[in-house]
Amino acid sequence: MRRRALIVEDNDDNRYLLTLLLEIEGFDVVAASTGQSGIESARAAVPDIILLDIQMPEMDGYETAANLKNDPGLSSVPIVGVSSFAMPGDRDRAMRAGFAAYIEKPVDPDTFGQTIAGLAPGPAE
Repeated sequence: MRRRALIVEDNDDNRYLLTLLLEIEGFDVVAASTGQSGIESARAAVPDIILLDIQMPEMDGYETAANLKNDPGLSSVPIVGVSSFAMPGDRDRAMRAGFAAYIEKPVDPDTFGQTIAGLAPGPAE
């Protein structure tokens, strides 16, 4: 059974690239473009891992992550922050917010898929 990843990312190009890299790694991918639609998609799909943009309009990644972590059916799903934020302390803030990992954009296509595969529970395809 293939692992399922949810990407919550408001930029179409980033969503496309992350989807492609995860599909190459053997994931089924569900995508959402807002925090609220990401929460709804997570509840419907119950992914093995969630990749969450930090800087989104309306509901940012931290608020989205808090909602996901407070949902009993999703609280154990690892969340990976994927962000172009590169300020000192951003990684620490994400980890304090319950993220399993924090990856800066632009992602490295040579290592991204394997990094995520290593963080997602369950057997690889």
